[in-house]
Amino acid sequence: MFKEEDFRSLFILVGITLAFGTIVYHNIEGWGWLDSFYFSVITLTTIGYGDISPSTDIGKIFTIMYVFMGLGILVGFVTATGDFIQKRRQKRVANHSAPTQWLFSHGDQEVPDEDVTTQPQEKD
Repeated sequence: MFKEEDFRSLFILVGITLAFGTIVYHNIEGWGWLDSFYFSVITLTTIGYGDISPSTDIGKIFTIMYVFMGLGILVGFVTATGDFIQKRRQKRVANHSAPTQWLFSHGDQEVPDEDVTTQPQEKD
């Protein structure tokens, strides 16, 4: 997953975005590091529990810009992750289809070394 440049770039961008939001909320709102990081994550994932919220005008303005900027980045990251998982699943299914076909048509017999998908199946 990290070998793909697009995924790696989005992962780094998400990390930078969360770190940036954490630093800004820590400095502007005076929150602790954990609360600042928590609010950054909760805001970008659009969960918004409402337990903490910016109380300063500059904090509210930053949050508006942070949501518009960060949401697109986070959606791109989640989409790239989903695409990777889907491709990996499809590859696994394709790699396992021949032995599975042999198993269903021949019971518990040992799978031969040659490609079973090209051999005609005998009818009983």
